[in-house]
Amino acid sequence: MSRRNISKKRIIHPDPIYNSRLINMLTVRVLKNGKKGLAQKIIYKSLDFVYNKTNEDPLKVLEKAVRNSTPLVEVKAKRIGGSTYQVPMEVRAYRGTNLALKWITKFALERTGNSMSIKLANEIIDAANDNGNAVRKREETHKMAEANKAFAHYRY
Repeated sequence: MSRRNISKKRIIHPDPIYNSRLINMLTVRVLKNGKKGLAQKIIYKSLDFVYNKTNEDPLKVLEKAVRNSTPLVEVKAKRIGGSTYQVPMEVRAYRGTNLALKWITKFALERTGNSMSIKLANEIIDAANDNGNAVRKREETHKMAEANKAFAHYRY
């Protein structure tokens, strides 16, 4: 990390079909080996699958899933006097959204099944209904932050 300049925040352009920045952020999480077209195909198929399964607007379902799996606090390791403490810190909105999308794609990959689009759609539906692995991960993160609340005065 450079000590001189602060890195500039990149502008996220919305995706071509749904005109949503959130879907473009999800595309970057699904992306492998620079194949953006394939990643977009997977996401659009999964959103069609979400629509067929729930009969709701897939963008709204995705937003609800991200909202349900976004953490409010997380723990960061801080070394003080030879020992390392897990210090609870608040999560900014942008980082929270990124963590939620990262968890949704990670747990979609770990699901059983053959098609990534179906696995991703099922994970999105589960997260929107408040019972997916991404939501469980958020709860786990909150519990860890709650357990280490005593070290909150070490915040930087």
